[in-house]
Amino acid sequence: MSKIGKINITIPEKVKVAVAGNILNIEGPLGKKSLSIDLQMFNLDIKEGKEISIKPKKIDQDTKRLWGMNRSLINNAVIGAVKGYEKTLELVGVGYRAALKGNQLNLQLGYSHDINYTIPEGIKILVEKQTTLKISGFDKQLVGSVVSKIKTFRKIEPYKGKGIREKGQYILKKEGKKK
Repeated sequence: MSKIGKINITIPEKVKVAVAGNILNIEGPLGKKSLSIDLQMFNLDIKEGKEISIKPKKIDQDTKRLWGMNRSLINNAVIGAVKGYEKTLELVGVGYRAALKGNQLNLQLGYSHDINYTIPEGIKILVEKQTTLKISGFDKQLVGSVVSKIKTFRKIEPYKGKGIREKGQYILKKEGKKK
């Protein structure tokens, strides 16, 4: 039995949930998300527009694995439609800067050239200082993949800790040469 899958998902007042075939549409003030759910494997119950419960039709190894994951995907979409998701990145290093130019994020990361990253639809990037970025959106997976992509432009080096990191991320620093 799935511990996570058993828990019902409460739907806030601002969110509308509708099922059309195998697709679950979740619409809220921040955005819309469509999820594909296998209704041959799971029963999806929406109780008076206030709660969603997902239960497997028969319990076997495959449904046990997918039950909690499907519940988490639905819950993440509901939370994203109301509150959204946000991650903060810090640029650590001499001369490392970020700036917004229209639909592009311009990064100066110590290379001989600037890096221009096109911001995907559904993502908002806010440059608070030149070295702090706030990435927000209603899709948890998309926010995480954008953060991951930006972090790959300058990985954290282990000696001085320079690079792009998430706020609060722990960096294991190596000891330098000794005389």
